[in-house]
Amino acid sequence: MVRRASAVVLATAALVAGCGDDEEEPAARLPDLPQGGERVRVDPSEFSANVDNRYWPMAPRTRWTYREVDEEGNRLEVVVTATTRIRRLTNGVTARVVRDTVRQDGDVVEDTFDWYAQDERGNVWYLGERTAEYENGKVKTTAGSWEAGAHGALPGIAIPAAPADDMRYRQEYYRGQAEDNGEVLSVGEQIDVPAGHYEGALLTKDTTPLEPDVVEYKLYAPRVGPVLTLGVSGGGGREELVAVTRVDARAAGAAGTVPLGRPYP
Repeated sequence: MVRRASAVVLATAALVAGCGDDEEEPAARLPDLPQGGERVRVDPSEFSANVDNRYWPMAPRTRWTYREVDEEGNRLEVVVTATTRIRRLTNGVTARVVRDTVRQDGDVVEDTFDWYAQDERGNVWYLGERTAEYENGKVKTTAGSWEAGAHGALPGIAIPAAPADDMRYRQEYYRGQAEDNGEVLSVGEQIDVPAGHYEGALLTKDTTPLEPDVVEYKLYAPRVGPVLTLGVSGGGGREELVAVTRVDARAAGAAGTVPLGRPYP
């Protein structure tokens, strides 16, 4: 999930960086939030493809449009659509299909099907992705693709049910290919992006042991979802929300079925 803020965010980041050497076990670390490569029991009957977590509600037909400036200064458009499609995964969980398409000058440079589901407590789980990067219209790599329950890949947490300061959790685990971790830095933040001003935002820190120098900060606005991603170490750029819209059923269905790299409404 790690992909290469405002003054409030940067100030918060600096404060957290100053406290980063505290080796005490975080008080908010809950035993039911997966860590590293720990295996967890997954009961498909306890999961739903209907995701309504406060910090990232994925109502079908919702579309988030972002503008991104990457570490090389390239300007990108990112379109994320909660499709009307669901998928039964290898571990038995039925997940919502979310399409994430990145374009540069109108050409697709990365395209992904992400799979999410919510458990009975309200935790949003990330259960895998089918992804491809493109160069000159052709697939360059599909590295990073994984599915929970297949080839040892394990699901992780995208958004905890009740985020609290210092809460830590894995976001995904596919050994050697996808090993992202998340940490809640604070709640109650505020942020300005092109889509508007948001208060009560969740601020998280994303890292991966596969790239120890890479750190991203993300802000999630209540009842909206991700509004800002900021690379603060190891490259990365700035991705900010431009608009949240509703698309018609045809477009939401196409986003979930049209093959990666192909145009859809």
